[in-house]
Amino acid sequence: MLLPPVTSETHAPKLIQSALFAGFIITGMTCTILGPILPVFIARWNLTDAQAGLFFTTQFGGSLLGVGLSSILLSTRGFRDALILGFLLMAAGVAGLNSASHDAALFATAAYGFGFGVAIPATNLCVAEISGVRRTAALNLLNMAWGLGAIICPLLMLAGLKSDRFTQALFAIAAAALLLGILFFLLKFEKTSRRPNSSSEPRSRQITVHPIHVPIVLALLFYFYVGTENGISGWAAEQARRIGVGASSTIVPMFFWTGLLSGRAIAAIILARVEENLLVISGLILSALGTICLLLATTTPGIIFGVALAGVGLAGIYPIFISWLSKWYGPGARRLGGVMFSLAAIGGATVPWIVGFVSQRSNSLRVGLLVPLVGSIVMIILVFALRRRIAA
Repeated sequence: MLLPPVTSETHAPKLIQSALFAGFIITGMTCTILGPILPVFIARWNLTDAQAGLFFTTQFGGSLLGVGLSSILLSTRGFRDALILGFLLMAAGVAGLNSASHDAALFATAAYGFGFGVAIPATNLCVAEISGVRRTAALNLLNMAWGLGAIICPLLMLAGLKSDRFTQALFAIAAAALLLGILFFLLKFEKTSRRPNSSSEPRSRQITVHPIHVPIVLALLFYFYVGTENGISGWAAEQARRIGVGASSTIVPMFFWTGLLSGRAIAAIILARVEENLLVISGLILSALGTICLLLATTTPGIIFGVALAGVGLAGIYPIFISWLSKWYGPGARRLGGVMFSLAAIGGATVPWIVGFVSQRSNSLRVGLLVPLVGSIVMIILVFALRRRIAA
């Protein structure tokens, strides 16, 4: 892939980086908006659980297409055009969620999903290029900005619902995305692209041949992780509503994302002392226990404890999966990454829908929430299947 560099000869990298960080807060809000507002949609159109779950499928289906387009835009048009398109689509899609039509809201969901599918790869790659040798620290901070947006979103939606300003809350997010799209249009990125100099590639890293099951198992881990994460966070608010939490159920997903952020901070500290596979297994066990607490809870504290524990458990897992991909395949990870991240998007599109489908067939959302529980258990089995590669 040919990636256009961003240089100080255009706009200062710090200015562009600041815009990207602000954009990722809005992206975090947009990516997670369905969880808090799903109860609103179910009540507005009297949806079955299977129909409600279709919103997640539509969102991540749009995201999958956006990821594909992003790779084309980055290689042919550069960061700027991808960011402009991504944020304009997010603005239009979030604004469209206020539609009185169920079909129009589904279309709007696909639009903003397409938008963050385009914007997320562009944002990550642009920050990595600007940051140079400090890219790892910068990317960690960037994803904390995403998490901040995920935490703010339920609070904003709750405030909008309680003050009867739900429309204004949606439009506030849409307006912020629109302003960022305009800002990226005004910023000047370097237009000329250059092919990386092959002589600068490290020669010490050898490409090894891996058993065919290794990339297959790793791809399944990407699929089940994103599916499990969205199966829990996407349905937590609705489960809280059904046990009688009331309007405050809207903020329940916030505790999941707070747990996720806290868990990542803890993981960064203990990784130097704990083996990665042990951290993954421990995290998946915590995630399973949190999901069990969620589906058995009959009180608000029980729901909050369950989703927070599940968030803490899942926190360090996805970065480790990405680290394994990079460590095991070196330069080949760029080629395999498209497959892995596409399967991650498919997981986000299918697993929450399966939760709704199972819930409808069994007439119990508690039974539906067994799906992400099974996802955590399957990931534990898959990690054990990779134990030799992890040890090596």
